[in-house]
Amino acid sequence: MVKDAFDHVTHWVFDLDNTLYPPRARLFDQIEVRMTQYVMDALGVGQDEADRLRKLYWAQYGTTLAGLMREHDVDPAPYLTDVHDISLDHLEKDSGLAARISELPGQRIVYTNGTAPYAERVLEARGLSGLFDAIYGVEHARFLPKPERGAFEIVFERASVDPDQAAMFEDDPRNLQVPHDMGMKTVHVAPEPHEADHIHHHTDDLSAFLHLLT
Repeated sequence: MVKDAFDHVTHWVFDLDNTLYPPRARLFDQIEVRMTQYVMDALGVGQDEADRLRKLYWAQYGTTLAGLMREHDVDPAPYLTDVHDISLDHLEKDSGLAARISELPGQRIVYTNGTAPYAERVLEARGLSGLFDAIYGVEHARFLPKPERGAFEIVFERASVDPDQAAMFEDDPRNLQVPHDMGMKTVHVAPEPHEADHIHHHTDDLSAFLHLLT
């Protein structure tokens, strides 16, 4: 049974975007537009080049921001404020998911490559406020992004997460490799499964999956 595989878990780590809300909300459509515009303004390039760099840096460094910081010394704070200034009006509250999260035993945290203030806005829009012991953004990892091991190590140390007693829920398969290597149970949350040795479980319905564990 799935539940048996999680009986030892007392630390529950959740990604935010496309994990605690469904991908059909398409928040990243808004964020990517703002990212492209920021790259255009910061580097003085056209839209096509900004789009190319945005995708290139995401692939090479884990986030567009990480590439901008390393290649162009871009200040992360204004960038993060700007790109996350999006509308959340179409996000729906999910009382079922809220109930499932509230039933999980032990510590519950959110860890996102976005910012903690952005995460708080999303959680409020989803009706998930007050369910987590802490919220960690990229700013808490010294702006190192997932999937870098150093980012996980910084956040997990701050949060006192014991990987041997922890589970990670994440939509990006890349970001589950390090948690797996650290000894965590890994759950890929996405419409389609991604077959890989570092992914223990897949679900396209987070609420239904968590219901199996309680």
